[in-house]
Amino acid sequence: MIAFEQWWQNLIAGHVDNSWIVVVFSIVFLTMLANFFSNRMFNRLAEQLAKTRNIWDDILLLAARKPVALMIWVIGGSWALNVVDRSTGSDFMSVADPARRVLVIVTIAWFLIRFIRRAEIALVSPEKTSKPMDQTTVGAMGKLLRASIFVTSALVVLQSFGYSISGVLAFGGIGGLAIGFAAKDLLANFFGGLMIYLDRPFKVGDWIRSPDQEIEGTVEDIGWRQTCIRTFDKRPLYVPNATFTSISVENPSRMTNRRIYENIGLRYEDAPKVAAVISDVKAMLQQHPDIDANQTLIVNLNSFGASSLDFFIYTFTRTTDWVQYHEIKQDVLSRVIDIVQSHEADFAFPTQTVHLPDAVRLASEERPA
Repeated sequence: MIAFEQWWQNLIAGHVDNSWIVVVFSIVFLTMLANFFSNRMFNRLAEQLAKTRNIWDDILLLAARKPVALMIWVIGGSWALNVVDRSTGSDFMSVADPARRVLVIVTIAWFLIRFIRRAEIALVSPEKTSKPMDQTTVGAMGKLLRASIFVTSALVVLQSFGYSISGVLAFGGIGGLAIGFAAKDLLANFFGGLMIYLDRPFKVGDWIRSPDQEIEGTVEDIGWRQTCIRTFDKRPLYVPNATFTSISVENPSRMTNRRIYENIGLRYEDAPKVAAVISDVKAMLQQHPDIDANQTLIVNLNSFGASSLDFFIYTFTRTTDWVQYHEIKQDVLSRVIDIVQSHEADFAFPTQTVHLPDAVRLASEERPA
């Protein structure tokens, strides 16, 4: 750089006063030119890497593009200010040099954070990887890495300004005690979120509910302080993470089957046909393509009701999808109706039989019209 400056100054020293201005202009021009060629290079690389199946080279290229442009301008700007200082006797670099060090650290941290964000998207996308990872796990790892980069960058910046890192860490330990007492709820939520990430009772996209509180819906986001749940009426419900350490949580999304449990009543006058109806219903369920015959399957007479002979169906569908489950359940109940009617039986409904004494009946029959 110094040789280039001297060459320019010697070249134009006899024709132009304040030749350093031309040198500064040339440096800015070269910086713009370097930025231009950098963009062209990234465009060419993007076209070539798009033809490969490796996703990490694409992620690296996208993450580095803007930080590289910023680094080029940081180098060019500090070079130009250095020329101004030496040529005019000013003291710009006393301010610009710490700023340059900070910008270099910020640029590196920016690149790492961009890389982590794009890696998160790729790791959970079935289009970019053959075995997508769990979104909750990837989100937790990404947040930890970003927090580590932020803390490390802040400590390096403080060190570059002459502050002792050991003193900062000691102050942080003492201050952490005071902050811990003042923000115990915040810490409780933080550790509640940590327990969710470690124990994984649910993940993003799961349908959860709590029998202890009125919490039910689909998990949209798990943060360090609160979890966002979208209820079935499409309203967002924000639950502090500390809540999940003291309540029971049911996760229906992880069920292996859905249950059909129905009580069906036949008329008492159809008592001779009950056994045949039950036998046919059980055979129908065993042969049904959407019923899991490997799970518990029961069809039995259950009780003598007030106005019906009750038998029950207890079985499980293969699917866990809510909509498909109801379609299967409707088909099963429709087939039960057909079986009952095929045996010339019928379903019972609440009825009462009134028995009158013979004397009352005779008196009513002998009354003149």
